[in-house]
Amino acid sequence: MFDLRVENARLYPMAGDTRPSGATSFAVQDGRIVMLDTDAPALEIFDAGGHVVLPGLIDCHTHALYAGNRMAEHVLKLQGTPYADIARAGGGIMSTVRAVREATEEDLVAQTRPRIAALAAEGVTTVEIKSGYGLSTGHELKMLRAIRQLGEDKNGPRIIPTFLGAHAIPPDRDRGEYLAEVIDQMLVQVDRERLAQTVDVFIESIAFNLDEARRLFDRARGFGMQVRAHAEQLSASGASALAAEYGALSCDHLEYLDDAGAEAMARAGTVAVLLPGAFYFLRETRVPPLPLLRQHGVPLALASDLNPGSAPVASLLTALHMGVILFGLTPDEALLGVTWNAARVLGRDDLGALAPGRRADFTVWDIPDPAFLTYQLGGVRPQAVFIEGQRRI
Repeated sequence: MFDLRVENARLYPMAGDTRPSGATSFAVQDGRIVMLDTDAPALEIFDAGGHVVLPGLIDCHTHALYAGNRMAEHVLKLQGTPYADIARAGGGIMSTVRAVREATEEDLVAQTRPRIAALAAEGVTTVEIKSGYGLSTGHELKMLRAIRQLGEDKNGPRIIPTFLGAHAIPPDRDRGEYLAEVIDQMLVQVDRERLAQTVDVFIESIAFNLDEARRLFDRARGFGMQVRAHAEQLSASGASALAAEYGALSCDHLEYLDDAGAEAMARAGTVAVLLPGAFYFLRETRVPPLPLLRQHGVPLALASDLNPGSAPVASLLTALHMGVILFGLTPDEALLGVTWNAARVLGRDDLGALAPGRRADFTVWDIPDPAFLTYQLGGVRPQAVFIEGQRRI
């Protein structure tokens, strides 16, 4: 007797490809899929009504936890004010840092819940959230504790925390002194409280350099943590090759990725996370080099990059659509990018596919086929969402 049996389904397992399954049913026990194509008895039967059944969608790169907004600087940018001028006037990331520092943990949770709910309403069952707007030990830990609190919501999606203390250098701090705080204080406390198992870093001319990232990666790996990198967003820095050297789960953005970086990522199995929301909102013109990524066989993922400054996009389905229209991904690449490959970005081989042994996170859609999600922009929502076999929508 299983806990749940799903029947009358058009299954698209997304287990490495987008082909439909010959099975029309599956069984769930203890929150995991245990068998496909079965009519075994179960305590609960869910009739999918002949609709498309997909794995739960995964948003593998967000900065969704923050306070306030940056609408005022958005208006200035629309009027032609250069970002450098906005930053010098106290805007940019530091305006969000100030808002986060002034907020309590409870404030951060309350302001973030609607953004998470918006993602969940689209069939997102797992959301990665980074710290990185505290930029001091106390405030970075506050952010991670708030992220943990969001993850304790039994009615919400699964939350995966990432430590991004190395997001920017506070303007009132010496860079060497701040990096030492990230490595010797923040990271130690993150490990002690088990607030995150993954460490990210922004490697760029306006942030941290290769040597500084190497120091952070060395310490993180000493704690047994996985690493990721914001890489090659504004320039070709060699960040992707460095991150791949450390077996990084992902390199994200990648507009300026070169051949050496792509080859290194392919060797390491590092996933390329593409973020079309930021490309769109910042009105960029340089797209990530998809032909190069394909040539080397680098796995591709997509994410919303939800954040207040460069991608206030609380919609993974919009990112999915943008990935096809703006970046030239095929529908198959985009769909695997928010399921199978997105799970790889998070180091989770129990998510991202409908297969025995995987967690029973699945979504039900009244659409002709999965590629429809890359076609219609807006007005598409799942009929049902399950996380570990429990219905949430």
